[in-house]
Amino acid sequence: MKLNTYINFNGQCEEALRYYEQHLGAKVLHIMKWNQMPEAEKHTPPGMADKVLHVRVAMADTYIMAADVPQAEPMRSAYLTLSVDSNEEAERLYKALSDGGQIFMAMNETFFAYRFGQLRDKFGINWMIIRERPMPNA
Repeated sequence: MKLNTYINFNGQCEEALRYYEQHLGAKVLHIMKWNQMPEAEKHTPPGMADKVLHVRVAMADTYIMAADVPQAEPMRSAYLTLSVDSNEEAERLYKALSDGGQIFMAMNETFFAYRFGQLRDKFGINWMIIRERPMPNA
């Protein structure tokens, strides 16, 4: 069994994924626009023809799927979490994703992580970036 994440955007899906390609090393594997589906003229909401109907992206050893959905509200109570192996990588990702976004928790050292931060990027997606500190076994 595998668990993947599906994200709905409100018209910025392709822009967001290209940004993630540039800054996170994501790779778009398949993309289909609303106007490419069978009988698109019957099923495409107004203004959505050139927007993303479905995309599959490889990122951080998993896959993300996404789409542009009319009146979608970006995620609010869930986070995509990137675990990294260095403080420098944590800082780089935090800087890239917080550019134009909203910081919830500044990148800092915590009792559970050498580096940890939380933010919402400019596309409305919540992120946690962590370089974990070894914890004792329970």
